[in-house]
Amino acid sequence: MGSGLHAAGRDPRHRPGAPARHMAHGGSRRGALQLRGAGPAPPVALRRVRCLPHPVQCAVAVTLTAIDWIVVAAYGALTLAIGLRLARRAGRSVEDFFVAGRSLPWWIAGTSIAATWFASDAPLATAALVRRQGVFGNWLWWYEAAGILMLTFFYARLWRRAGILTDAEMIELRYGGAPARILRAFSAIYQGLLKNAVVMGWVMLAMVKFAEVLLGWDAALTLTVCVSLALVYTVASGLWGVVVTDVLQFVAGMLGSITLAGIVLARFGGPTAMAAAIREAPAAPAGALDLMPSATGASSLEFLSFLCLILILWMRSGQGDGYVAQRLFATRDERQSVMASLWFAFAGTVLLTWPWIVAGLGSLLVFPAGPGADPALMADPELAYPMMIRELMPTGLRGLMVATFLAAFMSTMDTHLCWGASYMVNDVYRRFVKRDGSERHYVAASRVAVVGLAVLAAFVAWQMESIQRGWIYIIELTAGVAVVWLLRWYWWRVNAWAEIAAMAGSVVLANGRALLSAVQAAIPLPASVLDMAATFYAPEMDLVRAVVILVTCTLLWLIVIRFTSPEKDDVLDRFHRRVRPGGWWDPVAARTGVVSSDPPAARMWTGFVLGGMFVYGSLLGVGCLLTGRAGVGLLLLGVSMAAAVATVRLADRDTAPAPRTPPTSPSP
Repeated sequence: MGSGLHAAGRDPRHRPGAPARHMAHGGSRRGALQLRGAGPAPPVALRRVRCLPHPVQCAVAVTLTAIDWIVVAAYGALTLAIGLRLARRAGRSVEDFFVAGRSLPWWIAGTSIAATWFASDAPLATAALVRRQGVFGNWLWWYEAAGILMLTFFYARLWRRAGILTDAEMIELRYGGAPARILRAFSAIYQGLLKNAVVMGWVMLAMVKFAEVLLGWDAALTLTVCVSLALVYTVASGLWGVVVTDVLQFVAGMLGSITLAGIVLARFGGPTAMAAAIREAPAAPAGALDLMPSATGASSLEFLSFLCLILILWMRSGQGDGYVAQRLFATRDERQSVMASLWFAFAGTVLLTWPWIVAGLGSLLVFPAGPGADPALMADPELAYPMMIRELMPTGLRGLMVATFLAAFMSTMDTHLCWGASYMVNDVYRRFVKRDGSERHYVAASRVAVVGLAVLAAFVAWQMESIQRGWIYIIELTAGVAVVWLLRWYWWRVNAWAEIAAMAGSVVLANGRALLSAVQAAIPLPASVLDMAATFYAPEMDLVRAVVILVTCTLLWLIVIRFTSPEKDDVLDRFHRRVRPGGWWDPVAARTGVVSSDPPAARMWTGFVLGGMFVYGSLLGVGCLLTGRAGVGLLLLGVSMAAAVATVRLADRDTAPAPRTPPTSPSP
């Protein structure tokens, strides 16, 4: 999910920028704060986790009552019971363990993806965005809805038809020979091990912060309790346990966050009264209630970054990958896959974020910035959300919020553990190490991989201080492959060398500062070169730089396919027969005689536009209602509902239920 504008450590009445935030698909919904002027930082900064920077944060920890702990314990017991109940079903085969036997209905699959987006750090980061920038800063989340809608109408069917276990397996289905094997192994290790460990480490660190503020727990206790709970049902039940508990966790998370938002609105007399109070608050950010960047509320660089997000960078999530793709090819058929993606676009973009935004807006009044403000909150705006819980939630409901954060943490951890283990077993161990094992052997290996990933992630979290540059780094690293990932499904001429070139270009450009430093140490470079590099790699250029990487790497891989051979006919024919894509496959279709199963392109683009009206109309309509503009809000919601009906009918018409894809063996 998202990139970042820029936040400066100045008076919040000024508009310096926004925290950098990433919602990555092969990953879940995460973020990191970046301070303009903080200078270059490594992708991941590590240290031993201690108590939070300001002692007051630990001193104000709330002691939960017996009622609160009963609520938390009941939730934990229910979650574990579900995982153990589904253990036998998951143990039948690797396909049952990782893709639930390809039997998920749309509402479970889509809710599971949305629940993974509800990471334990998400409410904290949203409140920080509101405190620094105002409501419009949340375009760092919202822009990705366009990519999810492209996934819905252009790629969800294709993922389901592919009949694979992981998106890395797709590489050897689409490409052939040694380049495909190299690309598959690298993708599996990079996505499933390295990137996944950082993602889970950040989620664990967020839970550590929450528990230290509200419970007074130290990092070791928090990590031990939370990781143990997530491990038990992920190891036992695989994807079935993950998705079923995700539904429970989504409901618990929504209930808790909506309850807090309702208490905030009631305290200030409703949306209109609270909006009026915020407009009069001297310490609130300029344009705090703006839903879009405005001349008074955003700098020119912020507006340029906003354009980069909504016009270009949304393509990064267009084809889907990682745990999102895993849920789609775990659905019953193509129709369920499309509807799961559409539901995720709405639930993840509209339902999840607004309760957190309301809490963030309320914090501007409960904990105003300026003289006399809490020094801990001024140093770390992410503390606003747990501080609002501490300040406003009564006994019992406070326990609900602890359970909510535990739900958010576990819904993300279980997904990333299951998804990462699927890479390690299906795309590395089964493909390159032991090809002739039994299903029971691979299920056992999968469970070992889950435990290993959890231990690795806990180690990363224990050592982690900040990944404020980490998610921007990952955005840049993946920007270069955005277009080649979109076109590999629709253009027969894309080959493995094109994808390798795009990834290599991204790696070089994303690490350009470090590479130049290494060169400078050996061979002094001209001052003009160093000045240009300093400007290009400045923190405030993050999103502009990501666009440059995307364009440059796209040109690079287009040149590569001009001078390399296409994939062999048998490889292209195999992919075309199984996936039946539309687009530019005429030479292959002439050989196979297979007709595309996709609807006409015009209908897919119509669905994309109608889906945008549905999701963004709902998003802005709810926003207007909650910021005191009821008339405009009701109008937007009316348009949104009409578009929703048309979108669902179109999606249903073009994706009639189909027979399940038969289980497939690993690609050769």
